[in-house]
Amino acid sequence: MMNYRGLRTGRQRSGILSIIALLMLSIASCSQSNPNQGTAFEQSPQAQEAASTPSMQAGKTKVVTTFLPIYLFTKAVAGDVADVEILVPPGTEVHEYQATPQNVKAIATANVLVKNGLGLEEFLESTVKNAQNRKLAEIDASKGIKPLNEISPVVKTAQEEEDHDHEHAQGNPHVWLDPVLAKQQVTNIRDGLIAADPANKATYEANAATYIKELESLNSEFQQTLQKTPSCTFITFHDAFPYLAQRYNLKQVAVVQIPEDQLSPTDVQNAVNAVKKYKVKALFSEPGVDNKLLSSLSKDLKLTLRPLDSLETGETDPQHYFKAMKANLQTLQTACK
Repeated sequence: MMNYRGLRTGRQRSGILSIIALLMLSIASCSQSNPNQGTAFEQSPQAQEAASTPSMQAGKTKVVTTFLPIYLFTKAVAGDVADVEILVPPGTEVHEYQATPQNVKAIATANVLVKNGLGLEEFLESTVKNAQNRKLAEIDASKGIKPLNEISPVVKTAQEEEDHDHEHAQGNPHVWLDPVLAKQQVTNIRDGLIAADPANKATYEANAATYIKELESLNSEFQQTLQKTPSCTFITFHDAFPYLAQRYNLKQVAVVQIPEDQLSPTDVQNAVNAVKKYKVKALFSEPGVDNKLLSSLSKDLKLTLRPLDSLETGETDPQHYFKAMKANLQTLQTACK
């Protein structure tokens, strides 16, 4: 997504005229100063490089988003009137992401930055500081959303407990997995884009209204389908679904961070105890994750291991949100029978 196109200017001239022109430009640039910028302000190398690089398309608002769900929502609202990029490649672990020089460059040349918030994008603070973009407008997509902590029982492996608490210090950030809260995020993004680019207000409003209507339809579909399986209890190994569970009367039991290389007797016993205590019906893992230990554990628990998508990986078409969420609904319906 980080595509930058150089703008070509000027025409071919004779050698003498070219030399004269270059001398005149050099003299002019040396004699001019910017009264709005102090001489003490120093830019990082990445910011200096970015400042000399034209934006993707002149005249369009340049928007950078943090990771896939926020990109999907922002692209849906922006449509074609703004250029929208993504900082964290889909499939990359956003919780532990380390920023790259390309990220700094993208933010340094952007007009708007859109983030999920709730402490999820820990890499942003230093990255924005290094970009030194004083004109950058930031949109917190989760503004006004009250975060959940551990509303459902969470069984933790002892060695991962401290890290997990740190990760969700501001509450669980996975609000985009609740279609109702996703509507609030889209609304926040719409309002932020309008504030940054009022000339395209009508487009942002129309695009957001269309996407919100689809989210409302998705919410209705979830409600109608999952009301047939009330209080379905499930185990997932990524504590990503408390908002979804609360919205549709499900119960999440998250067995956090099962290691990929080996399962300790304590890990196994925690999972078995949770299944017995909470009468778990379903066991979910991340799509595309081939974890033989989870597969073995599912056999021990006599539960079918199914994929439940947190939407942190996938296609960059805004409609992918609905495709993935409907697949999640089908999985939940099957598992909770």
